[in-house]
Amino acid sequence: MTKIKLCGLSREIDIETANFLLPEYIGFVFAARSRRYVAPARANELKSLLDSRIQSVGVFVRERVEVVAELLNSGLIDIAQLHGEETEEYVTSLRKLSSKPIIKAFRLDSPKDAELAQVSAADFVLLDSGTGGEGRTFNWELAKMVKRPYFLAGGLTVDNIAKATTILEPYAVDVSSGIETDGVKDKAKMAAFVSAVRKDERI
Repeated sequence: MTKIKLCGLSREIDIETANFLLPEYIGFVFAARSRRYVAPARANELKSLLDSRIQSVGVFVRERVEVVAELLNSGLIDIAQLHGEETEEYVTSLRKLSSKPIIKAFRLDSPKDAELAQVSAADFVLLDSGTGGEGRTFNWELAKMVKRPYFLAGGLTVDNIAKATTILEPYAVDVSSGIETDGVKDKAKMAAFVSAVRKDERI
């Protein structure tokens, strides 16, 4: 069964909805330039409300490795998602500071990008169309070149998610803008998305 990550949660109502839907993962965005940014203190408040069955992912863009490790080791987040131009050396450095899982995002524009994703030292790779949260899909034929478990992101919505999971069978799907209305998370869209992924499960 394809796992689900609902990313960019920032309000109590978002956490309440997630607790009802029980995705495997939720994401807190720690990139200051993002409109979905949450400060660590705020994320900690939200994490205290999160069902223990759901893992929290911290999304970072060109953050100092020590900062990422601190948030991992504090228990605020269970997984680090690197969404900038972090190098393999960066991943190696982070591993030395924390034993928790790492997801490395890759923008897939060419077969070369798929090759880089395939050999990444991260525990998981995330295949996206850009810097994240932009609501654009990419050429899914490139994703077929990646033969390791990956998170599929980029323009996913309730309208295309069934096709995506059928064609690609990703380890997990990652959605943010596709479950929003006017820039904030929409409870109905969140539920519809989860339902579309878990076709045969009752929510």
